[in-house]
Amino acid sequence: MKAFQAIDAPAAPIAQPDFDTDQIIPSRYLQKLRDNDFGAFLFRDLRFRKDGTENPDFVINKPAYRQSRVLVAERNFACGSSREHAVWALHDYGIQAVIAPSFGDIFFANALKNGLLPIVLPHPAVADLLAAIETLPGSRIRVDLETQTVAAPDGTTHAFSIDPFSKYCLLNGIDELDYTLGHLDRIEEFEKRHDAPATARADRQ
Repeated sequence: MKAFQAIDAPAAPIAQPDFDTDQIIPSRYLQKLRDNDFGAFLFRDLRFRKDGTENPDFVINKPAYRQSRVLVAERNFACGSSREHAVWALHDYGIQAVIAPSFGDIFFANALKNGLLPIVLPHPAVADLLAAIETLPGSRIRVDLETQTVAAPDGTTHAFSIDPFSKYCLLNGIDELDYTLGHLDRIEEFEKRHDAPATARADRQ
């Protein structure tokens, strides 16, 4: 997992509440292994027509939004099933952060574990961001995880919260396993101290 760096990039709007994980990635792609590029399956039934050609009306197919690295979404984004593949699809496509008033709980947790930053902002702030990037497609949003701030296209700054452990992992490009392995010396030292009394008793018997 790559270390999360500040983003200053175009943002795309997903102005639909309750946008579910099946819309993010259809269930027929869930049997594929993680070594696939899941970005190819992102919004598959919305991005493409049945004949395989692009749907020009879908937001990220529009020229101004093709290079978006931030999504601004409506409430309850990524609700529905628990599929981790929804996070993989966004991440592999190049989306680094999603801003919304609320998220599906399981998606939110999966995102933090896979290098994708979910940002919860108050609904009025999200509405302003949506209006800005819809009014002027190609508008840029800056996301700074270190300072926990989002800068709107007009320069307005919004603060967001994130738990310290998730922030640490994202900034350092590590997951929970990497974090644990980084403390292996301390774990082994603890095990030695824990086993020492039992070993001493066994030697006396």
